[in-house]
Amino acid sequence: MPRVLVVGSANVDFTVALARLPAPGETVTNGTLLVNHGGKGANQAVAARRLGADVRLIGCVGDDASGREVRAALAAEGIDASGVMASAEAATGTALITVDADGRNQIAVAPGANRALTVEHVTSRADDFAWAEVVVASCEVPLVTVRAALAAARRHRVPTILNPAPVPDSGLDFLDLVDYLTPNAGEASRLSGVPGTDDADVSGAADALRVRGARCVLVTLGERGVLMCGDAGAERIPAPSVKAVDTTAAGDAFNGALAVALTEGRALTAALGFANAAAALACTRRGAQASLPSREEVLRLLREG
Repeated sequence: MPRVLVVGSANVDFTVALARLPAPGETVTNGTLLVNHGGKGANQAVAARRLGADVRLIGCVGDDASGREVRAALAAEGIDASGVMASAEAATGTALITVDADGRNQIAVAPGANRALTVEHVTSRADDFAWAEVVVASCEVPLVTVRAALAAARRHRVPTILNPAPVPDSGLDFLDLVDYLTPNAGEASRLSGVPGTDDADVSGAADALRVRGARCVLVTLGERGVLMCGDAGAERIPAPSVKAVDTTAAGDAFNGALAVALTEGRALTAALGFANAAAALACTRRGAQASLPSREEVLRLLREG
């Protein structure tokens, strides 16, 4: 089994599906509520686990009922959550999500205990980094902790995937520790300072991020797939066509699937096709972890073309 270590957030999500997203100051009613587990780190861990990996998660939840529920849910998925610490000082992270009829979303997050994930806790998990075949991180936990996780992976010669979301106002000064950087088009633009979202602009943004140290930049483009930018140049890998219901966690499905496919030894283009299929399937269901597909579903979608 591929061995995937994820360092990141764990939340409780409250998602309201609406006919359309509210404008500033507007109330839109007649929605339906879904309460689900989320957080980029936990989502990526669940995605990788359902796709066939042995998974460990390093994170932080509150020492509260929600935190205990999150840890129990991770264990039920077969994820080793011994690296998920419990904070007595902060509540479990919470996300408020609205989704429209076309699957577009708006997300507001109270990070809570995710901000209590310390460098010391990450460095104390040296055995996890020695065990891992790939390390996946994102930016919903303190950036100093993200840096420490990527540095630990580098010391153990383990490939790294960084999903740079949400993009911090301060930018990122540790891209030299990243083997695969996976922003969406807007994140690539904000990180690089290169405006625009068409393929030429995105390619320019990716090139700028590679100059800053990232070895390979994979810009996710939603229904248009992913633009792969590396030593051999740029190539867009298309995504399967699906009817989107809710795009929440599609990026997390992509990152979890990419980690699995790379550790299975797939060529990068094939790994990206696998990741695109997982992300597409996640868009066809409501919620975060509830939407993440199984390996059999991804392989069936790839067979159907």
